[in-house]
Amino acid sequence: MVNNVEPVDPREMQALQRYLQEFGQQVEVYSQQLQLIDEGRMEAMAAIETLKSIGASSFDEEVVLLQLGGGASVRAKIVEPQRVLLNIGSDVIVERGNPEAIEYLQDRITEMEASGKKVAETIDRIRTQMNEIARRIEAGYQQSQSAASQSGQG
Repeated sequence: MVNNVEPVDPREMQALQRYLQEFGQQVEVYSQQLQLIDEGRMEAMAAIETLKSIGASSFDEEVVLLQLGGGASVRAKIVEPQRVLLNIGSDVIVERGNPEAIEYLQDRITEMEASGKKVAETIDRIRTQMNEIARRIEAGYQQSQSAASQSGQG
């Protein structure tokens, strides 16, 4: 009986295992990025709803609950409900009217959704590569098992 099964190179199997591990780490990083994008999108949506409520209010100097962080809050009066301070990045703050602030936040949500879609597509591509590597590892394992059983019979 002739043995046509070539032995599996252990270095190739180790390299495939490393690639699989590295891809897994990349998926984890991208998943965290996707979570941050989603949290930012949810915060912007909540801010829009709040700005709409404040803008529709007929009370002058409406009292709101202002969260300070660490579970602490204070009651505060909104002196100018139609003027909003926006952080547009790099610690740059601009003042806009309430409708313009809402529009800015809606645009940011659109940008975050597009970014989230790209990150999700990247995760899918990496997972596809991971599945291919896992199939190659499994084929190599099957091949080594087959070679071991044939050499045991010979």
